Amino acid sequence: MTNGLGKTAKTLSDTQVRTLLRYVESETRFPERNRVIVLLSFKAGLRSKEIAMLTWAMVTDAEGTLTDAISLQNAASKGKHGGRVIPIHRDLRDALVTLYKHEQEKERTSPDAFVVTLKKGSTEAKTRANSIQYLFNKDWFLELGFSGASSHSGRRSFITKAARKVSEVGGSLRDVQALAGHSSIAITQRYVDTDPEAQRKLIDKL
Repeated sequence: MTNGLGKTAKTLSDTQVRTLLRYVESETRFPERNRVIVLLSFKAGLRSKEIAMLTWAMVTDAEGTLTDAISLQNAASKGKHGGRVIPIHRDLRDALVTLYKHEQEKERTSPDAFVVTLKKGSTEAKTRANSIQYLFNKDWFLELGFSGASSHSGRRSFITKAARKVSEVGGSLRDVQALAGHSSIAITQRYVDTDPEAQRKLIDKL
């Protein structure tokens, strides 16, 4: 939930997310990979470690066809309780299909291959997670002037948005908790930004 400096990671607006996507697609060396990284954060709510350790086996079937959900394993997350199943957003699906074709040409789509190929080629979780954090914090957010944003901003934005929308589809905060891979609703609640205007409208409806 914090950005490594003890401060809460800033959530980004839809406009800022679109700006970020345009930037990584047009101004970076690996646009297919970087678009997937951004969408895994903002449309699937993955942590930096989870983005770094995601393998093709977690998003494809035995034939190499993209599935409709991410089957995140515990080993790629926070030990015994981090694994979960996350439906794949249509934008993320399109990006994964494009990246898969790109990586297939380089013979990097075996089931145990990482979805995100990193320059240093490390397989160590901490090193890979640090690389993802660096991309967000130094290469992208700093360049775009997104003050207060960090590699955790995508996850926090995802959880906040999901919490606000879940009642519209007949769900509850427990569904958001499951998508986030939190051990308790109390943790999920700490991620959600409050909205005074929404609170006012809610009271008017009671």
